[in-house]
Amino acid sequence: MSQALHAEWTKLRTVPGTIWLLLATVAATVAVSAAATAATRCPSGIACPVDTTKLSLTGIELGQAVVAILAVLAVSGEYSTGMIRITLTAMPRRSAVLAAKAATLTGLVLAAGTVAVAGSLLAGRLILPGHGFTPARGFALLSLAHGPVLRAAAGSVLYLALIALLSLGAAAAVRDSAAAIGVVIGLLYLFPIIAALTVHDPTWQRHLQQIGPMTAGLAIQATTGLRSLPISPWAGLGVLAAWAAAALLAGGLLLRLRDA
Repeated sequence: MSQALHAEWTKLRTVPGTIWLLLATVAATVAVSAAATAATRCPSGIACPVDTTKLSLTGIELGQAVVAILAVLAVSGEYSTGMIRITLTAMPRRSAVLAAKAATLTGLVLAAGTVAVAGSLLAGRLILPGHGFTPARGFALLSLAHGPVLRAAAGSVLYLALIALLSLGAAAAVRDSAAAIGVVIGLLYLFPIIAALTVHDPTWQRHLQQIGPMTAGLAIQATTGLRSLPISPWAGLGVLAAWAAAALLAGGLLLRLRDA
């Protein structure tokens, strides 16, 4: 297993696209988060029911798309070049190959996600007080010393890692880059679109939000109004973990059963 880990780490760090996609993840996440906080104001004399922590982490919704592309290319890139045959010849245990890819990818995404989340929260801490979200009006400065903020921050980093694993499993099952990215993006964004535009029954809307990988997983960011959420924060992240596990299981089985 150590040889497989070393091989996958070497491949990931020597592919030029990896570092650029990781940087793009951080940049996109922080930029969108900063833009969202800069566009939100709380005028004096008006009640503002805003979850400032969740608002400051808005960029995760875009950053996850870049993470998905990175994870898909970690598998499908080898299929497109034919290098997968060399990989599987050198390491016949296909489950070990997929596990090594998952471990190295998870480590990189956790590192990039930590920087992205920290930058987003810092932007929120600096921008929001100037837009009316002040302690005097009941909005505490964003701080990781506050339990719910720490949970939202750590959960957002784990969310990105789980998106990477979901995408990795989908890529192992589908093989083709465009198709795998389409499957993952569809899974992430299709549930909230269906719930908002085509389903009018509140009960079914709630169920769709509970089982959708993005809508359920992003519940981890909420720090206010938890009782009104379709699903609790950690349970929502568990739903995303189940999607990721199912994708990895399907990808691993197909990787073992099919020829390279």
